[in-house]
Amino acid sequence: MRMMLLTAGTRGDVEPFAALARLAASRGHEVRLALPDDAPAPEGVETVALGLDVQRVLRPAGRTPWALAHHLRAEVRPAMRRMFAAAVRETVAFGPDVVVHHPLVLSAPMVADSLAVPRVLVEFAPVATPSERFPAAGGPTATRDLGAHNRSTYAVPRTVARFFDADVARAAAELPDGRRPARRSPSRATLMAVSPELLPRPDDWPERVHQTGAWYDEAGTASPDRVVSAFLTGGPYVVASFGSMARGDAAARGGAVVSAARAHGLRVLLVTGWGGLALPPECHGPDVLAVRSAPFDAVLPGASLAVHHGGAGTSHAVARAGVPAVVVPVTADQPFWAAQLHRQGLAAAPIPLRRLSASTLVRAMRDASSRRERATDVGRIMRREHGVQRALDVLESL
Repeated sequence: MRMMLLTAGTRGDVEPFAALARLAASRGHEVRLALPDDAPAPEGVETVALGLDVQRVLRPAGRTPWALAHHLRAEVRPAMRRMFAAAVRETVAFGPDVVVHHPLVLSAPMVADSLAVPRVLVEFAPVATPSERFPAAGGPTATRDLGAHNRSTYAVPRTVARFFDADVARAAAELPDGRRPARRSPSRATLMAVSPELLPRPDDWPERVHQTGAWYDEAGTASPDRVVSAFLTGGPYVVASFGSMARGDAAARGGAVVSAARAHGLRVLLVTGWGGLALPPECHGPDVLAVRSAPFDAVLPGASLAVHHGGAGTSHAVARAGVPAVVVPVTADQPFWAAQLHRQGLAAAPIPLRRLSASTLVRAMRDASSRRERATDVGRIMRREHGVQRALDVLESL
């Protein structure tokens, strides 16, 4: 098969698609992966850029309503417009047998219909597949069970998508006939790249929704560098990462993590990412190592605890490693995963970002430590899920 894979977002949105691309290529499929411009191109995979700089889009100059409105008009809308057009242009050029896409790539259904090929939607959190059993991840009610009204919360992401409808329509200029198809066909299948250990499958999802488990490269990633490897052998440690969440005072957050860990006799591997955490000068010491990035599958299994923002990719990586967590959600689907990890007995009660401090972390770390046995059991099960293999099996069966 010729598979066109389209993704947009941060590391947690790109790496799973890269894992799928590598596995598909190893099975003899022709694969092209379209990804944001600032995402590192995975080795051994043909890639194209979508004209989208995610870091720039996620970093408004201010938080006032005027600043956010200006950022939306000057940065977000133009970036999304470029991405929609590039997704269409690159897909047409490739001529695929199937289009596999992230929900943010809103022009994917249009180009699949124009080329008369099936498309497959990929969700890393339930945002496009409604259920009465839980609310939409990412909406204002993501942590509240509204019972029979849960299904109505999925209107929120649909409304957000409609905001970009004119930009999607403009991307039709890249289609072979230059016109948007009159009818939008449903996806042939949905690949829900979510572990049933974190979110048990609800009984009202249709059969075309395949809950595969999380996608990751089962061959593993590179080993950590010599400095990180040496640090990991020095005694019990916490891994802290806020990924791409750079909002607020990163140094204050880093200081709170270090102080709380020291109160529990733990060392800290501080993964600063895109600036979500920083190490203040007064917290320097041999028991703390700050690095911009580290391979999670190498550093997490030996950790005593993890402190993170609750992104879908990080939540699954920590749970798969069998490590209990403290989650400090910031935005998007993070409150949903924070609540779900707590509900499944894998994490302490979530700490709202505005309440993050050394004292709240000390209590949460104590709670999380009591969940180690449950985390170990769940991690053992999740490591047997082989989500990316199941996803490719579905694609090959279309």
